[in-house]
Amino acid sequence: QVRLVESGGGLVQPGGSLRLSCAASGFRFSIYKMAWYRQVHGKQRELVAHITEGGSANYAESVVGRFTISRDNAKNTVFLQMDSLKPEDAAVYYCNADWGSTRYWGQGTQVTVSS
Repeated sequence: QVRLVESGGGLVQPGGSLRLSCAASGFRFSIYKMAWYRQVHGKQRELVAHITEGGSANYAESVVGRFTISRDNAKNTVFLQMDSLKPEDAAVYYCNADWGSTRYWGQGTQVTVSS
């Protein structure tokens, strides 16, 4: 059974940091491109960052220099380190696994940025 379980979301003040984790199981994690998306209610889901099976990362322009995606293939986990958070970063963050035509999604974790 495929599972992607996100954790690490919560409430943080502007300028603060959070580290999201996504634990994967039920598929061959190491060959999948992994990504983090986010969605604000009523808006389209947007790509935040992705990392290839080889570890190459790309980011949305809005998070460059503030967010870092990484993966640990030994632990089947992908991370998103979020620093210098802004109110506009508040959203539900989703973990995604992508290999060819196969895509899996987690259930999401809420990030709230507010003073």
